[in-house]
Amino acid sequence: MDRVREIADAVLYEGYVLWPYRRSAMKNRQRWTFGGVYPRDWSEQHPDDAATMQTEVLVEGGDDASVRVSVRFLHVVRREVARRTADGGLALVDELTVGAERHLAWDEAAERELIAPPATLHALGRTPLVMNIDIPAERLEEPLHNADGSKAGAITRSWEPLAGSVEIAARPLRPGLHRVTVRIDNATLCSGPTRDEVMRRTFCSTHTVVEAERAELVSLTDPAEELREEAAACRNRGTWPVLAGEVGDRSTMLSSPIILSDYPEIAPESPGDLFDGGEIDGMLVLNILALTDEEKAEMRDSDPKTREILERTEALSNDELMNLHGAVRDFRMVR
Repeated sequence: MDRVREIADAVLYEGYVLWPYRRSAMKNRQRWTFGGVYPRDWSEQHPDDAATMQTEVLVEGGDDASVRVSVRFLHVVRREVARRTADGGLALVDELTVGAERHLAWDEAAERELIAPPATLHALGRTPLVMNIDIPAERLEEPLHNADGSKAGAITRSWEPLAGSVEIAARPLRPGLHRVTVRIDNATLCSGPTRDEVMRRTFCSTHTVVEAERAELVSLTDPAEELREEAAACRNRGTWPVLAGEVGDRSTMLSSPIILSDYPEIAPESPGDLFDGGEIDGMLVLNILALTDEEKAEMRDSDPKTREILERTEALSNDELMNLHGAVRDFRMVR
């Protein structure tokens, strides 16, 4: 599962923030571009922003076979910065420097995960399993202090409530073969007119992991000849399931909003997550190293994750940089 989790984490943060990793960059004005499951009332007015995501996979096994489903997504967190006023209160500002540290107002994200208990295919065929999504709104405050210990201001992080459901069902197709359906619905109320407000009530970067016990999952990319018709009948909306884990293992499927091949893997040369959905690691690393000091300062201050990217990139050795030029692993035949 560690190998699957590594890929799932990469999917979760793909597109989180794009090169050049700065708040002021035009391409970062609209974030969270992959795997959005939007509030239903917004989706009714904007049909391209779906309020549901559906995964369908084939499972080979008897009625005693079981599946366990987990759903993960990002929840947008509003990060606000406030300075201390003369009367001891707090006033919102766009940025605040305390000592040598500059703090910028921008959005972050919290990871959310729902894990369903294992359920047999027989049970799911009789009664679908439903998990409710009910995340209340919350606001957290992190005080900022001057060198003398006096309060300089605060960072507040808040998120809107989310509501919805995950429904898991199974349908027998023939002896020893079931189709499992996982449907994710966003029922969050959303009256906000702007996309930024909507995104705070959206399940972002949503993906599903299906694990089978006493059964095997079927590749939808390259199914066996006798299963091609059933594989083609699976209806996946906003996502695409692929086998994940060790090559040849058919116990786990990652249903990703990004098109992947069966058994995706992180290149061993990769220095770590870079989030950008349009460039390769080698190009991004060189671009980061070419930033001006002023640009690096904004990248460092825009988000804790972009700061980590900058520090990790600047620490790469010459050998590690050379390894990013690419490598040929192997060639596989796909029917």
